[in-house]
This record gives sequence, structure tokens and C-alpha cells, in this order.
Amino acid sequence: MQTVTVDARQIREAVTMREAIDAVRGGFVDLAAGEFEMPTRTVLRDGRFLVMSAHHRATASAAIKTVSLNFDRVPAIAGTVVWTEMGRADTLVADAATVTSLRTGAAVGVATDLLAPAGAGRLTLIGAGGQALDQVRAVHAVRPLRELTVVTTAPPRAEALAEHLAPELPGVRIRTTTDAGSAVGDAEIVCCATNATSPLFPERALPARVHVNAIGAFRPTMRELPDELLADSAVVIDEREAILEESGEILHALGTGAITESDLTELGSALTAPNPPRAERTVFKTVGIAMQDWAVTRLLAEKFLP
Repeated sequence: MQTVTVDARQIREAVTMREAIDAVRGGFVDLAAGEFEMPTRTVLRDGRFLVMSAHHRATASAAIKTVSLNFDRVPAIAGTVVWTEMGRADTLVADAATVTSLRTGAAVGVATDLLAPAGAGRLTLIGAGGQALDQVRAVHAVRPLRELTVVTTAPPRAEALAEHLAPELPGVRIRTTTDAGSAVGDAEIVCCATNATSPLFPERALPARVHVNAIGAFRPTMRELPDELLADSAVVIDEREAILEESGEILHALGTGAITESDLTELGSALTAPNPPRAERTVFKTVGIAMQDWAVTRLLAEKFLP
């Protein structure tokens, strides 16, 4: 029996964003087909510790992630993802912070590819924390960017992020601002990656046609999006049970009557439907599910296990 440990650098060198997007897309399709055994994640200390697990029936493989979250430290996410297979005793242990950022970006890439207008190239990113880089990379992989606006209340962080991204985005105009309302006004795609507890912008600030990804709020007490936006959009989610347990903006909108559960479409179902959701405004809301960790860690297992 051998245990292979994979660190952040090795993950980045081994898995491209395009590979991660393809893997996560396949995972969502399999999820819709009932190929996963995936309990709702265990939440301890009001979301400070999370345990997530997924078993893929077809391959008799599983991934279990255990993390702690602390937004006052760097990195905010710390922990491991453990990969096991029924057919062999070798296991893989991967850095959870890197897997989480990569798989969250990949899910946004899948949703953006399905829902954003063809040719959309103006992205507004709200938040410049640990998830920000992979949000931009994922969108750029499926909708090559012309313009990027980074919004944060901490200008030095936005400027550092812009400087880091510049070599990866040649020819892309990058600017920073602290005003989310004005920044989303001409966006074609918006990514929200914050730990906000109230909406980041009013619905009226958005253009008539836009795709919005919201990844930051993962507890019922957190919200990034206003009810009015959800009511005015085709809303696609990662997984219904997880969303109804944890998504603050969805729970709030359901509570006010802005939307009903029938307004929610799971991404896996949208990917396999003959007619994917179409609307002037689309929203992808994810709280993160264990299948995504499984999908990326499977790529690592294929590359690193003997």
C-alpha cells in the first residue's frame, strides 16, 4: 500500500483549468444520472470546519475532504482531500485549499460556458481573496476576456491580484475599483467571491443581459445577491439539497416569496436537457459539493498514483 501526498505546486503543475472544467462537467452529468452517493456535508462550529464526501458508483472510488475555514488567516482554507478506490489499496492525499479553488473555478467555468452569452468578454469580479484567481481563469477559459474589473474594499489586494493576472491575460484591459454598483453596470459576466452577509449590489445596477456566478456565500447567514435579481433570472444551482440547506440568498428569496423551489434548476440537469435555461439574465449559485472535489482529485489520482 502506498500513500501519495500532492502539494499545491504539484496540483497546479498537473491539472490545467480546462482539464478541471471538463472533469467537473462530467461529474455534474453523472450526478444528474444518479451515479453519486453524496451526503450533505457535515458543518461544525458554524461553518468553520467542514467534512465532505462523495462516492462514484461506476468507478467504486471516493473522495473525502476535511477543511477548516478562517477568513482572518492566509490561506483561509486549510485541510486535505483523500482519494481511495475499491480496486486498489493506494491512496492519494491532496492539498484541500488548492483543490477547492480549482474545482470551484471549474464549476463556474461549466456554468458560464452553458449560460453566458456567446462572445461575452467583460467580467466584473467582486472579491480578491483566495478564490479570485481561479474564478478569472475559469471564465477566461470558456469566454476569452476583453476587460476585467476587480472590485474590493481593500484596493491593495485588488491591485496585487491585477498584477498577478496581467501575464496570464495579455491584451485584456484590467482595472480596479471599490464601487461594485458601478462596476457591474456594463458587465457581461459577474463573479461574486466574497463572505458578504448582505447583497453586494442592487438588481437595478446590472445591465439587462448578464450572467452572474455567486460562489462566496456558503452558509444561511451569508448573502451576495438581491432577491430581485433571483426573481428576474433563470437560476441554476449546483445541487438542490445542499442549496436548500446552506445558501443564504436562495433561502432568503424563498422566504420572501421572490422565487419558489420550482424556479431552481440543477446544473447537471441543465447540461443534459434538450433546451438549457435561456433568459436575458442568468444566475449560477453554488455552495460547493463533494462531487467537484472528487472530479479534480480523480485527475490527480490518474496522474500521481502508480
